[in-house]
Amino acid sequence: MERKTKIHAEEGRQDLVITREFDLPLDLLFRAYAEPEIVEQWMGTNVLKLENKQHGGYRFETRDGKGNVVFSANGAIHEFVPEKRITRTFEMENAPFGIQLEFLEFEPLSEDTSRLIMQIVYRSAAAREEQLKLPFSYGINMAHDRLEQVVSKLR
Repeated sequence: MERKTKIHAEEGRQDLVITREFDLPLDLLFRAYAEPEIVEQWMGTNVLKLENKQHGGYRFETRDGKGNVVFSANGAIHEFVPEKRITRTFEMENAPFGIQLEFLEFEPLSEDTSRLIMQIVYRSAAAREEQLKLPFSYGINMAHDRLEQVVSKLR
C-alpha cells in the first residue's frame, strides 16, 4: 500500500519535513488538529487539555485497560492562526527524544482537497536520527490515514 504521507529528511540536518495531501477541504483538515473531540478520534488518545491560542498548551494521554498510562505528551502552542498555521512544541513524556519544535502549515488545494506541511526541528541531527529509527514513517502514515477516515465523515 502506498504511503501518502511523505517524509523528507535531508542528511546531516536536525529537521525533517512531512507533507500530506488530504481529500478534505481546508476547514475540516484544520479542525482535525484544533478540536479535542476530533483529535481524540484520529489519534486514539485522550485530550486532557487543548488551548488553541498563543501561549496556550496541550496534553494528551493514553491508558491501557488496567488504567496504566502508556503514552503521554504535552506542549506549548506559540502561534495559532485558524486554517493557516500552528506552531507548537511537542514532548513525549518518559521518552528519550527531548522536545521538538513543530511548524504546521495548512494549505487549500481545491474546494475539496488540502495539504499539511509539517516541519519538525529536533535538538540535534542525532536526535532526529534516533526518531527515524523507530517505525516513524509507518506510524504517521497510519495516523494521517485515520485522520482522513474520521474527518471525511464530518462532511
